Amino acid sequence: MSNELKHTPLYQNFVDSGAKIVEFGGWAMPVQFSSIKEEHNAVRTDIGLFDVSHMGEIIIKGSEADELVQYLLSNDIENLTTTKAQYTALCNENGGIIDDLITYKLDEKVYLLVVNAGNTDKDFEWMKEHAKNFDAEVINASNDYGQLAVQGPKARDLVKQHVNVDVAEMKPFDFKQNVEFFGKNVILSQSGYTGEDGFEIYCNAEDTPYLWEKILEFNVQPCGLGARDTLRLEAGLPLHGQDLTESITPYEAGIAFAAKPLIEADFIGKSVLKDQKENGSKRRTVGLEMIDKGIPRTGYTVYDLDGHEIGEITSGTQSPLSGKSIGLALINRDAFEMGKEVIVQVRKRQLKAKIVKKNQITK
Repeated sequence: MSNELKHTPLYQNFVDSGAKIVEFGGWAMPVQFSSIKEEHNAVRTDIGLFDVSHMGEIIIKGSEADELVQYLLSNDIENLTTTKAQYTALCNENGGIIDDLITYKLDEKVYLLVVNAGNTDKDFEWMKEHAKNFDAEVINASNDYGQLAVQGPKARDLVKQHVNVDVAEMKPFDFKQNVEFFGKNVILSQSGYTGEDGFEIYCNAEDTPYLWEKILEFNVQPCGLGARDTLRLEAGLPLHGQDLTESITPYEAGIAFAAKPLIEADFIGKSVLKDQKENGSKRRTVGLEMIDKGIPRTGYTVYDLDGHEIGEITSGTQSPLSGKSIGLALINRDAFEMGKEVIVQVRKRQLKAKIVKKNQITK
């Protein structure tokens, strides 16, 4: 593995455990430990552990931190509290998604923005540039944090036994600070990227290997990027760089809940998003399930049955849960109809698929 790739605090643990390591967003990351299917099924039925320390952490603080954070982000930060985080988008002037992220309000005038690994430097520069007009400081604190995700129907039971706080009633995007987890100080967030119950744990970078090994002592399946991708696709969760890009807006991407263009405060991209909220966007993201045998891959063209091009696949895989080939596609809004049959150009073959719900977790 090239020395030019960045390493999380767990890199040596992965090498020692024999995990298959690949390049992802400039990082050397495990794609799998055992098999993608085994790891995937562990998260759906039991419990799995992911290293997500490659994610970026950006702190914004200062007397005008509130105003800057709101100006940068598409959601309404008035809904943030020091115990309730928020999923949101960092948009450009055209409403396109520079990144999707989670915002935590750590204190009055102090925010933690958790961004995608491959976008950290770009996001940081964008935020710093816009901060020039505000009395606020933007700090790239990514190297200070480790991040682990414990996911699955039994994740809460495990976490509950090793923290000094009550997690029984924590709901999506609830978080607690200064939690003791296996004796280490962490931020505990009820969030994840799998469609299952679970927690994301933010710790000091140097505590990451200790916590990783501690959790694994409880017969927890370590999971890599492969299972992370199949899990999020079954749950209909978008991936930046594929389903979310700078030319796709929150309304087109199916994350309209993360855009609040009717609030009084201004934010970048607001006028475009306001127009799309009021008049609809020309495109929309849909779930697809293949009828014919074949896997829809990113970039494959989608046609209607009359042969008209209506869009393209943004993500696709074979679902370990159902065995079906599934995907997300960005199509013309007028071409949408639930259950409608379409054609996907898979290499030289034209294969039938149908439009289905994006969340395809059925238990």
